[in-house]
Amino acid sequence: MLLHVILADDDIRRVQIETLPETVDELKTALKSKLNLEGDIVIQFQDPEFNNELCNLADMSELPTERPRLKVLLKAPPLTPPYVASLDTSSDTASMSSACSLTSPRAKQWPDYFIIPTFTYDVELKLRKGNEAYKKDGSLLTVTAAMKRDILDRVGSAMYEYNAYPTSKQIEDVAKALVEKHPCLREPGSSHGWYCWKFSLTFKMGNLRQKYRIAGCPELAINQKRSSTSTGNRKLKKARRSEINFLPDIPEGKSPDGLEIERIALIEEMKKKKRDGKMMDALMDSTFALRRKEIVDGEPPVSEIEDRWPALFSERQISAEFRRLVSTELHRSFFDGLDKYVSRLLEMYKVRSSSSADLRALLQPLDIETSNQKRRAAALLGLPYYLKEDPKGFICVCEVCELIFWHGKLIMVKNN
Repeated sequence: MLLHVILADDDIRRVQIETLPETVDELKTALKSKLNLEGDIVIQFQDPEFNNELCNLADMSELPTERPRLKVLLKAPPLTPPYVASLDTSSDTASMSSACSLTSPRAKQWPDYFIIPTFTYDVELKLRKGNEAYKKDGSLLTVTAAMKRDILDRVGSAMYEYNAYPTSKQIEDVAKALVEKHPCLREPGSSHGWYCWKFSLTFKMGNLRQKYRIAGCPELAINQKRSSTSTGNRKLKKARRSEINFLPDIPEGKSPDGLEIERIALIEEMKKKKRDGKMMDALMDSTFALRRKEIVDGEPPVSEIEDRWPALFSERQISAEFRRLVSTELHRSFFDGLDKYVSRLLEMYKVRSSSSADLRALLQPLDIETSNQKRRAAALLGLPYYLKEDPKGFICVCEVCELIFWHGKLIMVKNN
């Protein structure tokens, strides 16, 4: 479904959604993901019953069926900028966004649509006049060397805040966004108008990496150039996919020796039967930079990591480490992805259920109760039957049990 979304007077976008969500909350989640928004939002729509005046969307049935026009308002300001001075460990679960911000300038993944930053006043003034002339007669702006340098510096720094090693496709998207926002910067004689900007941004990112590498940035210093006498191909160590905090700096006010002491304190805490969850969360947050350096630089085997960081292999810390690394909740990310395909999976199961008794038995309870939790469970449990795999080796199901001690023996009691 194609949506016409107004974010501001000068920021109006077309948003393509595969299927229209069933609830307003699901629509908010989809729009926040597509538009790279944070915080709570309000969705307004043009109501045809009131001469297309804007009204708050309270139910999906109120939304016009054909190409609705929406306006999105932020109820609260976005999350704080990525540099945070202190880490709050007073709550039961320490603020992971603060921890990531403390150890790295990154707190967001690469956006679906890259926002071109604001340039210096004189450059913005020239671009404004250039855009007006382009709209009037299609004339292009003559870009001086100083002006181009300012544009590349600002855009390159904005790209580095998301990724030190952007892909060719990402750089291409930025070049397109630059020309779309400032059409007077289009290249004469070019069919697309952004090819040279793409190459210039590629070189700018290389120069920025060299500059920050000399300054001692950990994620860049780890990839020092090989000497002329070295042999073999050296693997480039860089963030992959959604990794944001690949190799962060040591937190301000900390030292490697101090973090090693905290690591030992973590091991001692893990030996206790009754552990202090708040203290372990705080120590795991503050030692994140040390742990990443060991893993990225040394590439130790899993057994060695388990010996040095036993807390990392608990369910609580696996989820927390995922959040530190990619700035995303593991469970929420999984279920958000699952919810996109639940309906389609269940439809496929229904088609196959005529020849599969297992799928029929799995789908039968959904005729009585259609809660989202039941639908998710059916979508996951039906995969091995649909793919004709052995369910025992495909999905491990854990039963809820209680552990009690009886005369010094550990007994497992199943909850009915």
